Amino acid sequence: MKIVRETVDYRETNNVQRNDFMNLLLQIKNKGKLDDQGTIVGKGEVGLTQNELAAQVLIFFLAGFETSSTTQSFCLYELAKNPGIQDRLRDEINRAIDDNGGEVTYDVAMNIQYLDNVINETLRKYPPVETLTRTPSQDYVIPGTKHVIPAGTIVQLPIYAIQRDPDHFPDPERFDPDRFTPEEVKKRHPYVFVPFGEGPRICIGLRFGVMQTKVGLINLLRKFRFSPSARTPERVTFDPKMFTLSPIGGNYLKVEKVV
Repeated sequence: MKIVRETVDYRETNNVQRNDFMNLLLQIKNKGKLDDQGTIVGKGEVGLTQNELAAQVLIFFLAGFETSSTTQSFCLYELAKNPGIQDRLRDEINRAIDDNGGEVTYDVAMNIQYLDNVINETLRKYPPVETLTRTPSQDYVIPGTKHVIPAGTIVQLPIYAIQRDPDHFPDPERFDPDRFTPEEVKKRHPYVFVPFGEGPRICIGLRFGVMQTKVGLINLLRKFRFSPSARTPERVTFDPKMFTLSPIGGNYLKVEKVV
C-alpha cells in the first residue's frame, strides 16, 4: 500500500504521464472507466478507490511473478524427464538467437514456436490455478438445454480437470508439446485450454507472466542441461495449502553446464 500510495501521489502531484499499467489505473481512478482502446468513457462515474487500485497492482504482480516461476519449475521438471524434447527446444532457441546475430530480443523470445508449444503444454498439465470462479450478471440458459444459471450464482470452472480430460487431450498424462502446433489447436474447442481464464476477466498478468517465463527458460536452457536427480519424484504431488499449483517440497533436478 505504501509503495502504491507514494507512486500515485508522485504522479498526480507532478502530472507524470507514462504509457504503462499504472497510468491506466490512475485514469480509471480519477475519471471513470476505459473502453477497449484505452479511451476514457463514462465520465462522472465512480472510479477506483486507492485500495482498489492497490489491489489491482498486487494481482498484476502476483499473476505475473508467481505464475511464471511455478510454470518454469514445472516446465524444467518435464524437460528433465523428456530429454528429447529438451534437446529439440534448446536447438530451436539457439537457432533463433543465431539467426538474430546472437542477440536475445523481445521479438526473438516471442517468436520461437516450439517454445510456445512447450510452455502451453506445461500450462495444460499444470495450470497456475486449478479452478476459476465466475458470476453471471444475468440469468444464463445453458445452450442446448433448459437449465438456467441464475444471475449472481458463483460458478466454479475446474480448469485442471478440463485440461486433463482425455476427450480433449488424448493420453493427458503424457507431456507432448506437439498438441499445440497451429494445426492441432484448430481441431479443439478454444475453451478446453484456459489456464489464465478467457474473455474480459482473463488474467491481467498473462502476457507479462508468459514473457518472463520465456526469457527465463531461454537463459537457463542455453547454459544448462536438466535431468532427474535422486530426489526427483516420478509424479508431482501438489501442496494443498498453496493458492497456486505448487509441488510439495519444491522441485529437485540435476543441473549440468552445457559445453
